[in-house]
Amino acid sequence: MLDQEKDNLSVLFSDEVQGPFVTFILNTHVAHQDVEKDSLALKNFAKAAKVRFEKKYTELTWAPFQEKIDALLADSSFWRNATKSVSIIISEKDIFIHRLSVPVDDQYYVDDRPYLLGIIKNNQFNYRYYLMALNRDSMQLYLVEKDRVTAVALPEDAPTDLVSTLGDELTGGSMNYSIQGGAGYNGSSKEGVAYHGVNTKDEEVKIDWTNYYQAIDNYLKDTFVNSDNLPIRLYALSENQTLFKKIAKNPYLVTDASITLSPAQVSFQEIEKGALKINQELEALETASYNHLLDKKFVDQLVDIVPASDEGKISHFFISTANLVNETTEMSTEEFDRRKVLNKITDNVLKTGGNVFVLDQKAAPDEKSLLAVLRY
Repeated sequence: MLDQEKDNLSVLFSDEVQGPFVTFILNTHVAHQDVEKDSLALKNFAKAAKVRFEKKYTELTWAPFQEKIDALLADSSFWRNATKSVSIIISEKDIFIHRLSVPVDDQYYVDDRPYLLGIIKNNQFNYRYYLMALNRDSMQLYLVEKDRVTAVALPEDAPTDLVSTLGDELTGGSMNYSIQGGAGYNGSSKEGVAYHGVNTKDEEVKIDWTNYYQAIDNYLKDTFVNSDNLPIRLYALSENQTLFKKIAKNPYLVTDASITLSPAQVSFQEIEKGALKINQELEALETASYNHLLDKKFVDQLVDIVPASDEGKISHFFISTANLVNETTEMSTEEFDRRKVLNKITDNVLKTGGNVFVLDQKAAPDEKSLLAVLRY
């Protein structure tokens, strides 16, 4: 997770992608009148960027950049994508679109390097994992990608319910199973299957419970395709979590955060709320871990951070959003503002294998507005 922004942006650092770059950062909307305002904002930024570009790069032509901008302005589908904001990075030959889920300050930049801070802020807590809604007699997987939750369509042979999974292997001899009416899985009661008949024993019920969880674990470990090696987290009652953790040998099951509720009668909206709660727990765990970096040598003044980044000394660079305030400067070939300096440091840190974080100040280590942890 901590390296995610580096992975997403690595293509911008490859030898195949050459600057200069023109970067636009815009809030986006879906209402018709607002969409028109968004496209007008890009058009106006493009006019200003053209002036700045031609002052800064007198030997280059603006035409390839304008061509790509015009194509975006003419693409109605581009302006109706329901994300909060967008980063548009344009070079002479390429265009990179990053849809963002965070609000931004509308900005444009013309420089030898792309403007990265908005994308990094967006990717900062971009958790991806599977959330398993686990009952004693049923299971369902959901894919969580930041604030989006999607039910995973499992094949017929997946162990989605106890009865069909165990079949003839159900214990108890003359014990019968039936589905009671209710709002749970397949219309079942809170925990689904009702046990009745003669010779029903708690031990036999637990054997089936254990065997079913064993089947789920085997399926997730041996059959389920988890090509991205995503973690699997639990939405289940405490006793169900305890038994499954005891049985599970799946290396992707993680226990750092979970929802201790029964998912048998919850709506999809409740699953989404559960994922949000897990994300908040993960964010709190992650930001708390940053403070351990204060045990290492660090600098927290820009005058010290700039040369350290030039020399490749920074392993972790933290930027508080308090630094990202709008600054109106007269257009010039220098185009100097604080964001540009921070963006240059970010570029240096990522290119030398470091990590960059853009955080609200309360989440930054020791609530510092800037912090660079040094390798040596």
